[in-house]
Amino acid sequence: MVTVRPFRSGDETSLVNAWNRSMSADPTTSAWFRDCVLLDPNFDPEGLRVAVDGDDVVGCAYAVRRLIPLAPGTDLEPDVGWIPFFFVVPEHRGGGLGRRLVGEAVAFLEGLGRTKVDFSSYTPNYVLPGADAELYPGGYRLLGELGFQTLYSPVAMDRTLVGYQALPEVHELIGEREREGYVFRSPAVGELPELIRFAADAFNPDWGEAIRRHRDPERIVIAKKDHIVGFALYAAYRGIPERFGPFGVDPGLRGTGLGKILLHLTMTRMRAEGLHSSWFLWTGETSPAGHLYTKAGYEITRRFHVMRRSA
Repeated sequence: MVTVRPFRSGDETSLVNAWNRSMSADPTTSAWFRDCVLLDPNFDPEGLRVAVDGDDVVGCAYAVRRLIPLAPGTDLEPDVGWIPFFFVVPEHRGGGLGRRLVGEAVAFLEGLGRTKVDFSSYTPNYVLPGADAELYPGGYRLLGELGFQTLYSPVAMDRTLVGYQALPEVHELIGEREREGYVFRSPAVGELPELIRFAADAFNPDWGEAIRRHRDPERIVIAKKDHIVGFALYAAYRGIPERFGPFGVDPGLRGTGLGKILLHLTMTRMRAEGLHSSWFLWTGETSPAGHLYTKAGYEITRRFHVMRRSA
């Protein structure tokens, strides 16, 4: 008989095994589950609803809300909660278990006063940016039936680095900007606080924290004139070298080619390390960044739907 209860110590191995059977396109590891769920300062075992059949985990849904701020100067987002993932093993699907698990996760968050529940844009420890309707149609359909509506639909993109070389026009553009006084290089240690503030204030606090935790300036490229106006980096998330980003240019300087320069300088460094690809999970398909990536040879590999249920 299947029962649903909060997570308990000892569930972890069976939970990871069930995850990998349920979401075979996005397998996880015990180390990821430990670091990004159990050791997340916002983790509450009551929010990790686990379905068990005897001693075996056969499904779960994870609900989380902020207990500490994401970054200095930010609040606890007291009206928002997140469901970063849920799953049911194949042999237990079709009987309403997924609906029950997600329903209990939503009830946990709403019981704590959260009027908005998002799937699955929890930072910094999200699994995927949102629901993948192609690979997980049942999960996407269930969210819709439970009142979740799509906020926006980011895409993941990949580009091979095999044989990559920056085109002459990139080098010409670098020369033009350098004659205007811009420099493109790794940040000095003393510039990291400025870079973190710029990334957090101009873009997203999570980006600032990603740079703070990165600790490898050789995998960061900045654009600077009188001050830092752009940056690009890789290996910032989970230490995966081929994962590109975050990446940003001062909005007031877009159209100057700084983004194109930073992107290609970063890919050059990635290729110099012997990396065979560059990829990321999250951008707007029709955004300026999306167009820049497409022109640089990136191709869409997945589409996601960031979804919200409002009380």
